[in-house]
Amino acid sequence: MSMAKVGAVVLDCPDPRALAGFYAGIVGGALEGDDDWVDLKVPGGPVIAFQAAPGYVPPRWPEADRSQQFHLDLTVEDLDAAEKEVLALGARPLDAEDRSRTFRVYADPAGHPFCLCAC
Repeated sequence: MSMAKVGAVVLDCPDPRALAGFYAGIVGGALEGDDDWVDLKVPGGPVIAFQAAPGYVPPRWPEADRSQQFHLDLTVEDLDAAEKEVLALGARPLDAEDRSRTFRVYADPAGHPFCLCAC
């Protein structure tokens, strides 16, 4: 029996509403919150929360001195189509050149790494 359950995954960022909107554009869901904290509530999925962090410094992937610390794996059916959509929403590629792999790595607008996976 577990002692706890995951309530939310929380990402620090400079603009919670903007970053929550970026991820809502990818996974859908509804936004709730204010300028300091926004929850992205995805039907059938976990809450992804975005917290204002004054002085936020984004990770640099794959540098050890500013490591990613965590990342989201987002499962998709068509990597090429999903890539076009996340780039249009403001993502930037970090490691997406190898088209033979089942995943590609991007940064969200606040610099957090995430992967699109066709796994």
